[in-house]
Amino acid sequence: MRRLGRPAMLLAAACALAACGGQASEEPETKAGPRTVTVARVELRPLVGGVTGSGMLAAREEAAVGSEIGGFRVADVLAEEGDSVRAGQTLVRIDPTLLRAQITQLSANLAQQRTQAAQAEREANRVAGLDGEGILSQEAIEQRRAAAQSARAAVRAAEGQLQELTTRLARLTIVAPVSGRVLERTVRPGDIATGGGEPMFRIARGGQIELLAEIPEAELATIRPGQPVEVRLPSGETITGSVRLVEPEVNEQTRLGVVRVALPNRDDLRVGGFATASFTAAGATVPAVPEDALRYDAEGVHVITVDRESRARRAPVRTGRRAAGWVELVEGPPVGTPVLRGGGAFVLEGEQVRPARPAAGARPKAAPAQQAPRP
Repeated sequence: MRRLGRPAMLLAAACALAACGGQASEEPETKAGPRTVTVARVELRPLVGGVTGSGMLAAREEAAVGSEIGGFRVADVLAEEGDSVRAGQTLVRIDPTLLRAQITQLSANLAQQRTQAAQAEREANRVAGLDGEGILSQEAIEQRRAAAQSARAAVRAAEGQLQELTTRLARLTIVAPVSGRVLERTVRPGDIATGGGEPMFRIARGGQIELLAEIPEAELATIRPGQPVEVRLPSGETITGSVRLVEPEVNEQTRLGVVRVALPNRDDLRVGGFATASFTAAGATVPAVPEDALRYDAEGVHVITVDRESRARRAPVRTGRRAAGWVELVEGPPVGTPVLRGGGAFVLEGEQVRPARPAAGARPKAAPAQQAPRP
């Protein structure tokens, strides 16, 4: 047997290695499995805070006080701005001198009318039963009866005029229609009263002042009547109020709605002042997800859910309050639905994934600063 030389042996070894390498390159590559992602579930959670608004202080209900009688001089003004008044309390006295003179004159006229009516009644009674007797003509009998009726009508007219003047005399004393605090006084002694003109006083009924807080439209659904509110005054003091009413209209230009916040009666609350309100939770739990489960694109806010086949599905949502890393879902998937958290940012629609729950006790993180703001 012929032995191979060293060059021939090296060449044979190289051929064997090349053959082995070619065989390995023909075997198929192993494919990667489904991507592992962290998921959470839509949960019912109590969320506190997150909604603030500011606005002007206004009277809950105003009463306008004016004169029903015009043309008479104001004699006395008995209330000032800021005074607390009670219902029925005298605010203004109007000089009654001219009206009393008219009443005296009309009273004398009424007495004369009654005398004439009594005389006409006696004349009519004398001809009673004389119809067709020939003692007096029928025309004379009818004239006496007509005179009596006319005299009675004149008496009733004079009585009505006197009653009107008496009523007007009583209205010359202007009283407070409700109890409350005087907000504005526009009348002075010596002014001539004008019936139905500018009010002499504006009164806050019961002294009740409330805050008209302006809230973004998207936040209105999170506020309920009776909900507690912390109100900060310009002085820096904080007082506690409650939601009385969420107005049904939203401003078309600003997209802000008004929430009326009832406040305690205090002398330092002034109509036209400014205050800021912070709304706390109403006590009910709401559907919520971790903030890092939210996604933003050109179509709006959405989350990625995981269906029964472990495939990713896009679900649009509408958000509400935020607190402690959680965000309320005003509209969205039902409670219990698994949703992808931040690690699944690049998962595609319909892609199969391998869900993994976060470690026990892990708290959701707040949304990153560069994330698009919620609409």
